[in-house]
Amino acid sequence: MMGRQTGDQSQLFYLFNLEELIPASHLLRRINPVVTRVLAELRENLTPFYSDIGRPSIDPELMLRMLIVGYCYGIRFERRLCEEVELHLAYRWFCRLDLDDQVPDHSTFSVNRHGRFRNSAIFRKLFEAVVRACMSAGLVKGEGFAVDASVMEADASRYHGQAPGETDWSAPERQTRAVAEFLSSLDDEGSDADRKLPKVISPTDPCSAWTAKANKRVQFGYGLNYMIDLEHAVIVDVEATPARTYDEVAATRTMIDRTEMAFGLKPARLTADTAYGTGKLLAWLLDRDITPHIPVWDRYQRTDGMFRGDLRSASKRAGFPTPVPTEASSMPTHEGLGPDDRDGLEDRWKPSIQQDQEQAISVRELGTTAHPPLQHNQLMTERRVLGLKSALRLERRGEQGQAEA
Repeated sequence: MMGRQTGDQSQLFYLFNLEELIPASHLLRRINPVVTRVLAELRENLTPFYSDIGRPSIDPELMLRMLIVGYCYGIRFERRLCEEVELHLAYRWFCRLDLDDQVPDHSTFSVNRHGRFRNSAIFRKLFEAVVRACMSAGLVKGEGFAVDASVMEADASRYHGQAPGETDWSAPERQTRAVAEFLSSLDDEGSDADRKLPKVISPTDPCSAWTAKANKRVQFGYGLNYMIDLEHAVIVDVEATPARTYDEVAATRTMIDRTEMAFGLKPARLTADTAYGTGKLLAWLLDRDITPHIPVWDRYQRTDGMFRGDLRSASKRAGFPTPVPTEASSMPTHEGLGPDDRDGLEDRWKPSIQQDQEQAISVRELGTTAHPPLQHNQLMTERRVLGLKSALRLERRGEQGQAEA
């Protein structure tokens, strides 16, 4: 016989234990002992940032536990997070809320994030405590790291970008925290102070970068840089930067230094994609005895005519046709210019040649332990260096012929 529910949920009182409703295999129950240990020193770190008098605040441990729930279950928005904790029994249990306890308002997170949480660097301390817990459990080997960045879209319209000189930063609607941080960064006297401003900037979030990375539509965004231990894919450091390759490569050095200082971890090798294969970073890694498993960034494979057009015009001005590579040359140099000519250098070619030579030397020093793509890029880089020299020699011959005529 087919059954039918007869209850109308009109019972006024219920008697149950919230602790007994959460199964032992639930994710939050499994991580709760670790979270409890990690948050043990929370109050000690935050005490200087709270007043000794006044109305009691929302418990900071409650807010951090709610944020951990949002991270574990991909709840990105704080309004949605508050709604889920309100309705979900497991979330309430993890956050130590009874059924009749009130969930904090979503605005509480914003106020604390940009206030005492930021000033106390509590998120960084919490992250490092989690990494130390992973190290204690034997999940971090520290021998090999990998770095990469994910693009996160900024809260700024891509249709309202402006040139930096067109924006009136003194307007009342521009007096925001994001604008204040951007303007203060312009007064920085560090090594990045002389860098040019980007061509397009968001008046709402000027610290974000105008980017089309990751094959996405053009947008304002940030790069979330991760450094991961290769043994069990544990994130050992993270750094947020504007979504520019330059800033992401610079963040790699910051994360390596910070990891060594905080945990005493120094990798023997570093894995990354081609965007990190610049000569400066490869040389920096080799100076620190870190083997880079990174393909060299081949800057000559360009579509904007740089180098390629200059070399063709150099040979044409000299009166020599561009040689056609033979079948024996399986990997021709630049536009068919072979590696036979090794003479001549002009000052305007020296920076490009020197940079490629540094990259080739950096890769050659890896020896047989280098990744196969690195060996391939080494040969290609050396051939292109000789190609530049060959084009210069052709240009010199043409200038000498014109002088004799």
